[in-house]
Amino acid sequence: MTLSTQELLLSRIRDVADYPKPGVMFKDITPLLADPVAFTALTEAFTEFCVRHGATKIVGLEARGFILAAPVAVRAGMGFIPVRKAGKLPGATLSQAYELEYGTAEIEVHAEDLSAGDRVMVIDDVLATGGTAEASLELIRRAGAEVVGVAVLMELGFLGGRARLEPALAGAPLEALITI
Repeated sequence: MTLSTQELLLSRIRDVADYPKPGVMFKDITPLLADPVAFTALTEAFTEFCVRHGATKIVGLEARGFILAAPVAVRAGMGFIPVRKAGKLPGATLSQAYELEYGTAEIEVHAEDLSAGDRVMVIDDVLATGGTAEASLELIRRAGAEVVGVAVLMELGFLGGRARLEPALAGAPLEALITI
């Protein structure tokens, strides 16, 4: 990814002070999604990463990860697999619980959507504390698939998600297009 692509993406991310609560600086990606040049540049950067690492399927994490991962899957000619919050998928699922700052959460995937031989790239908008991404890697491996990497638009470096995710990556790359 060129520096100009990174600058383009960063210029389309809006800071929203005190959202969702006082003291938080929310990074709003909706201006990026509304700009077809920036959204295409993002899709191309993620697609290149998926192809370079030999992905055969792409997992998008609920909810903004769906928006970013689905066009990458179409562009790369790969299947798209949604990882959802518990209770949102019909049929047989695999689930994985994980720790939050103040409790636990659970994510699920359809059991039949991933299998041995699948090489999976995980795509999401933000890597914060790393809990959701870590749980998704465990879920993918429990389904019998191989994790070939994680790609995020933004990494919030000050929250330590990369360090938490490192053991779960087991050598697979983590690519953040922007680090804040």
